[in-house]
Amino acid sequence: MTEETKHHEKKEDTKPVETPKHEVKHEIHESTKHEIHETKHEAHESKHETNVAKQENKAEEKATPPAKTPKSTPAKIQKKEAAIAKGHSMPVSKRQCMYISAFIKNKKIDLAISDLKEVIKFKKIVPFKGEIPHRKGKGMMSGRYPIKASALFIKLLKGLRGNALVNGLDLEKTRIVSSSSNWASRPMRGQGRKGKRTHVLIKAMEMKEE
Repeated sequence: MTEETKHHEKKEDTKPVETPKHEVKHEIHESTKHEIHETKHEAHESKHETNVAKQENKAEEKATPPAKTPKSTPAKIQKKEAAIAKGHSMPVSKRQCMYISAFIKNKKIDLAISDLKEVIKFKKIVPFKGEIPHRKGKGMMSGRYPIKASALFIKLLKGLRGNALVNGLDLEKTRIVSSSSNWASRPMRGQGRKGKRTHVLIKAMEMKEE
């Protein structure tokens, strides 16, 4: 053999063997399938582990009793010395308010409300001074039945009772210590007459036991 033929044969022997394209694609496809299958298997195992951990946690929660949450304590009421109720520009005469104020003074709030309700029912009178006729009934004296003013005073006394409870006063020991009435700005009516307007201030205090 000549040197040229030997050299030509060597070149042919050194050429890389080319694999067909469809075999390469098949190998890639199988490798990706295998990787996907492995990732799915790992994800399935991780889900199984998490489910087992959740079941264990639930079992532990059932075994251990729930911790008792502390109950919220109600806010303490700051006790005050007195309770006040004000009536502004009440459409009643000052004279009636003065006599009703004297009628409810030194009484319990609930007793004063019940007495004024009896006045509205014509079963009790509010003592008035002056030339006023006596009323029929046992223990009746000269007086009147100020129905409108009594109804307005009942509203004030109910507000006073609510203020006393908010201020921490004991209603059984609380008494009406003062009730004052003063003229308010009165509107003018026909023929130069003025209307009836009165300011009222009622104060109640808790009396100390002797």
